[in-house]
Amino acid sequence: MKPFEQICVGLLLLSAMPVYSQVNNSTAQSDLSVLGPGGDDAMKTPPPVSGQAYPTQVSSEERSNYLRGGLSFTTAYTDNALGSTYGTPISDVSYSVGPSLALDETRSRLHFVMTFAPGFTFYQRTSSRNETDQNLSFDLQYRLSPHVTFSAQDGFLKTSNILNQQSLATGEGVYGGAQQPNFSVIAPVADLVSNFANVGISYQFAPNGMIGASGSFTNLHYPKSSEVPGLSDSNSQAASIFYSFRFSKMNYIGATYQYQRLIANPTMGESETQTHALLFFYTLYATPRFSVSLFGGPQYSDTIQPAQPPLLPQGLRLRQWTPAAGASLSWQGKLSNVALSYSRAISSGGGLSGAVQVNSASGSFRQQVTRYLSGTVSGGYAQNQILGPESVSSSTGHTLSGSASLQQQWGPHINLQLNYTRLHQVYSNVAVLAGTPDTNRESVSISYQFSRPLGR
Repeated sequence: MKPFEQICVGLLLLSAMPVYSQVNNSTAQSDLSVLGPGGDDAMKTPPPVSGQAYPTQVSSEERSNYLRGGLSFTTAYTDNALGSTYGTPISDVSYSVGPSLALDETRSRLHFVMTFAPGFTFYQRTSSRNETDQNLSFDLQYRLSPHVTFSAQDGFLKTSNILNQQSLATGEGVYGGAQQPNFSVIAPVADLVSNFANVGISYQFAPNGMIGASGSFTNLHYPKSSEVPGLSDSNSQAASIFYSFRFSKMNYIGATYQYQRLIANPTMGESETQTHALLFFYTLYATPRFSVSLFGGPQYSDTIQPAQPPLLPQGLRLRQWTPAAGASLSWQGKLSNVALSYSRAISSGGGLSGAVQVNSASGSFRQQVTRYLSGTVSGGYAQNQILGPESVSSSTGHTLSGSASLQQQWGPHINLQLNYTRLHQVYSNVAVLAGTPDTNRESVSISYQFSRPLGR
């Protein structure tokens, strides 16, 4: 059994322990009133080790115990639909129809959110790339006992245009830790399948002490590689353990050990990188909805690159120590939301030919202007350098992205959204991106939405 599989099995066994066997139900409920969400004694899992993205909603938009559904129609214009595949930019207009269904349920020990959003996308000029989209995600938080919390998240996406998913394309998914998915290389219109899953467990063993463990999996697959020359499939597995100490009501410090196995599958053969990192972190919770986090420490990597004639005729094995560090901020107000992060760490290539040293920054700002009008501005920057000698790492490139959207609601059911996205990608060794680095996309979406309360 591989090390990552052993860790995952251990997590599952730990989550299945009969932690309630020594506590009767009435006692558990009374303890939960103290240690549950918002309790004075309950410790939080700091962003550097939680493995979760920051929320992007303002607090006035938060609702629970609802069943939501809807139907949307989106039309978009893209001035660079196929990248460098045909030598010059090719513009296109797309039409998307998508139903959606979401369940958000909260109980005394459970919070569960599941979203299913299939769809159909049609292209006016490049009809051969019409696509049936699939988008399924869930987020589970379950308190096994007053002191033990289990969490699991999973997101599956099948699409022909990653720009249809703004959270992946333009930095709205802002993370606070070193182990985060690398979606910074944005392919043009092409079939894509991706999956990101995370499972974790935390145990508050003392009034100010917490330990925890987590495991994650990321997969990126291009079913038709001929549509994206220069990009390749990749997958990664990661695991971590952490210790967190709260030395005042607002201040947390701790340490975490993190392991990664990063695999890329370019045409010349499989590239594999394994990393080990010991990171120290600090988080300040100035208010329950405002936090600032820092992390840093050494990271060791062991990389095996296949032969890549003429750049690397005999393959390579590279071992090195590099620093990993990052900082993040999250503020969730009644009418405003801000999330910012910076990270330097070794990560999956996100479609490149190997693991990368990535320096990335991302941010998101959302403002509720009136009761029915809101706006979002988000962006990101990532510099990816493939691990290897100068002949291989010369494929270093960067992505700069930005997005702005305006959302107007008419009555309780009708919603109109305008969006503009700008991409600038410089990757000289990626054929599908090298000749046409810039993409602009404008879209208009109108949707019908409904919600029904649960258990009322």
